[in-house]
Amino acid sequence: MSNEIYEKLEICRKSILQKTNFKPEVAVILGSGLGEYASKIKIEQIIPYTEIEGFPVSTVVGHKGQFVFGYVKEAPVVIMQGRVHYYEGYPVTDVVLPVRLMGMLGAKKLILTNASGGINTGFHPGDLMLITDQIMSGIPNPLIGANVEELGTRFPDMSEAYSKELIRKADEIAEEKGIKVQHGVYIGTQGPTFETPAEYKLFHILGADAVGMSTVPEVIVANHCGIKVFGISVITDLGVEGKIVEVTHEEVQKAADAAQPKMTTIMRELINRA
Repeated sequence: MSNEIYEKLEICRKSILQKTNFKPEVAVILGSGLGEYASKIKIEQIIPYTEIEGFPVSTVVGHKGQFVFGYVKEAPVVIMQGRVHYYEGYPVTDVVLPVRLMGMLGAKKLILTNASGGINTGFHPGDLMLITDQIMSGIPNPLIGANVEELGTRFPDMSEAYSKELIRKADEIAEEKGIKVQHGVYIGTQGPTFETPAEYKLFHILGADAVGMSTVPEVIVANHCGIKVFGISVITDLGVEGKIVEVTHEEVQKAADAAQPKMTTIMRELINRA
């Protein structure tokens, strides 16, 4: 199985290299409602996922489904404008394939964004949360099975899944720009259902501050590949007792869109200081 995974990655890598020889230093994954950031960089090349042999294609509204290669000031970046999720029916090895692929293309740092539900009672819709740690709930660990030796060790350390150095730099940027940020633990679920009140209560007991349907498996493989990770969540709704309301994907996208200017400011500066 490990050989199959690596062979598929090689097919994807060669397919991209036929279209561009751009070598990114920073990889960025844009979550629900956050895809417009890619239009704000100096674009060198756009490659739709459908043009990459063997690459999984996002089926979720709000995820354009393309790689954008370019520069944020002087920093060469590759941006995923849309990700694939486990709930779309893909095996978890396909969900994390893009992260591994971007590492093979040259990326040494990964910035992930997502829209999530707030569990911490001190959070409010529109808040930005810098992710300090994570909990996996329901999604299979993407490293189960034979280890892909070409990418990393059998038992990767996860004591600093999210880079403390990148969090510190993001805090400095937020303070300089007058942007309020929260800090917290992100729990990743299978989806596609939003959480029940009982699940929110359980996740709070477990120590989570926000919940979403992505990010966690991607962070695991990034650490496996030796890529430093920074994660930031837009709190789009609340899973706090007494404040839980019916949520739709469209409302999540709208709330994430409203938070884009603040997130864009932090990401732009962080990419150049990373």
